[in-house]
Amino acid sequence: MSVQLFARARDLAGAGSVSVELPEGATVGEVRAALAKAYPALQPIAPSLLVAVDADYATDAQRLQPGQVVACFPPVSGG
Repeated sequence: MSVQLFARARDLAGAGSVSVELPEGATVGEVRAALAKAYPALQPIAPSLLVAVDADYATDAQRLQPGQVVACFPPVSGG
């Protein structure tokens, strides 16, 4: 599955889009774990990454379907 990365996540992984191997019907939580395993530099921020599926925020329990767009980015702070 292709995952788009933004901001600090992109910097740590060294790419704006990465691929992770997942079984069919994987969850967002499994995407998060696969990213941390495949890209160790992401491990410190993996638990706090915001994940969007098809432009809507997703929980770790959400199941993914083929062809969905997955994007991850760290939460932002400031004001």
